Amino acid sequence: MPYRLVRLLAIPLLRLCFRFDVHGRANIPRPGNYVVIANHLNWLDEFALLYLMPIEPRLHFLADPTVLVTRKFQWWLVRTTGGYVPVVRERHGDRTLFRHVDRCLEAGGSVAIFPEANYGPQEGELLPFHKGFAHFAIKAGVPVVPVALSGTKDLWLRKRIKVVIGEALPAAGQDPAELTEQAFERMTALMPVYSEPPGRKLLRNQLTHLF
Repeated sequence: MPYRLVRLLAIPLLRLCFRFDVHGRANIPRPGNYVVIANHLNWLDEFALLYLMPIEPRLHFLADPTVLVTRKFQWWLVRTTGGYVPVVRERHGDRTLFRHVDRCLEAGGSVAIFPEANYGPQEGELLPFHKGFAHFAIKAGVPVVPVALSGTKDLWLRKRIKVVIGEALPAAGQDPAELTEQAFERMTALMPVYSEPPGRKLLRNQLTHLF
């Protein structure tokens, strides 16, 4: 119920602040769960995915609790809106993380992962992908849904945010390295061409650095 309530309030607020141009909703697998991968540019990326993906299966994000506890409002939003899988960056490779993600997928939840593991350098560019998402998807036997985001690096009021949801990549029988390469190529092909529009950019600094 809290999850649905927050969505009820947050989605109109997102629509008020930004204009979302979305393509490929039909590519979201139904029924069943999946691993979502997306490029990462700023704080809006997580909320854009929550807004665009179905309520069920509930989307969970990998989040560092040592950072979230210092950002009380963001901590509350993550816990209430989308759920999270705890991952401490200093323990990269910790098997506990893998168990958390595996249990989430086994229970029917979906997981959203930013395979660049950091903010991208600028619009339209991708950092090399880490293979973790491929391992998770292959073990759980769920597809990988690539989502390309454009326009979230710098934000201002009523900015147009472009989102392209690509066809799901099957994970069954795949090799993690090959699936990672396929995902990178698919994401590169999906990425919209970005050019900064002219005109006034109200609240640019405030919205860009909101979280």
